[in-house]
Amino acid sequence: MEQSAVFRLVAGLGNPGREYAGTRHNVGFLVADELARRSACAFSFNTKWNSQVADCGGRAILKPQTFMNLSGEAVAGYARYYKLQREEIMVVLDDASLPLGLLRLRKSGTAGGHNGLESILIHLGSEAVPRLRVGIGAPDGRALHDHVLGKFDESELPALQDAVTRAADAFEFANARGIEAAMNQFNQKQQEP
Repeated sequence: MEQSAVFRLVAGLGNPGREYAGTRHNVGFLVADELARRSACAFSFNTKWNSQVADCGGRAILKPQTFMNLSGEAVAGYARYYKLQREEIMVVLDDASLPLGLLRLRKSGTAGGHNGLESILIHLGSEAVPRLRVGIGAPDGRALHDHVLGKFDESELPALQDAVTRAADAFEFANARGIEAAMNQFNQKQQEP
């Protein structure tokens, strides 16, 4: 039986600034906000990590303010300073290859074309970094860049809120029971068209 994981750092990925709030690329920030809310922790800006950080009693929730493509600078800097092992870090990010709301937990793997995750894997020097991908849906005839930086349609907001809630549940389950158990519980199969 797998030992319970204890994630000491949750890195929710997104882009800083009001103009990016509510965009598909910022789903990681939304999940980070939900985890902080559940733990009654508040974010404050930390210049050392160039991040919004919530200290939740032995666990930090980080929202890098470096822009997505440079997320690894903040995450790896924090991890090295506090001597965290890679398995103590959970990265939460958007995934345009998954349907809206679908969750995918993994213990390791490639970045799958996600620049924020790629930056973290490069800075930590390994693909063995746990991650929780939250589906944002595929681009519907527009460029991927425009899609991920676009806002959710009003009709998508209930599914988005449900996904954020389930992603926070999945993190808490993984932290309490181990990532393998959480993968079995929360990794949904894609529906065949």
